[in-house]
Amino acid sequence: MTARKIIATALASAALVMLGGCAQSFKADVARFQQLPAAQGESFTIVADDPALAGGLEFEQYASLVAHKLGGVGYKIAEDPAASDLIVKMRYDVDNGREKIRSTNFGPDPFYRGYGYGYWRHPYYWGFYDPFLFGPSYQDIQSYTVYTGTLELRIDRVSDGKRLFEGKAEAHSLSNKLTYLVPNLIDAIFVNFPGKSGETVKITLPPEKK
Repeated sequence: MTARKIIATALASAALVMLGGCAQSFKADVARFQQLPAAQGESFTIVADDPALAGGLEFEQYASLVAHKLGGVGYKIAEDPAASDLIVKMRYDVDNGREKIRSTNFGPDPFYRGYGYGYWRHPYYWGFYDPFLFGPSYQDIQSYTVYTGTLELRIDRVSDGKRLFEGKAEAHSLSNKLTYLVPNLIDAIFVNFPGKSGETVKITLPPEKK
């Protein structure tokens, strides 16, 4: 591989890292519909809205995150699930991903004139051009996979079965790991909870602190 090819490949790879690296902000689209009255300490129980998730330790971990968020806005987890005021139904998933193509053009400096080794000059720039390192121009193609993670949350009142809240958070990511996607989607859906009914908002979460 030539030196210019190595440089070009490194630049393209760096661009992909920037697109999906862990240091990047997490962005999600959040849609919410709600008729929740002001919280007055109502108790709740969290259950899986997908039978495949029920009873798993992973689900329990995410459920504890949701319980913490609900506790922060005035609700409390029921000591006896059978006597809870609200039932919270949660489901989450990540798809199989879609392949994307990234094209990057590389070529000689636009201020260079002529061929061969030598210095080039511009009124504002000086430099050195090696045609074996920087030219001729070519196109570098990189393929990568983008995954879509989703989290759905529903809250029903137990006494009459009335639906009080429906929320969905969706995000695109280079990672398909639920351990990364679900906690961030939970954070996103609880930004300004319960939100304005019928509104879809874009939520940006800051990178995790190291």
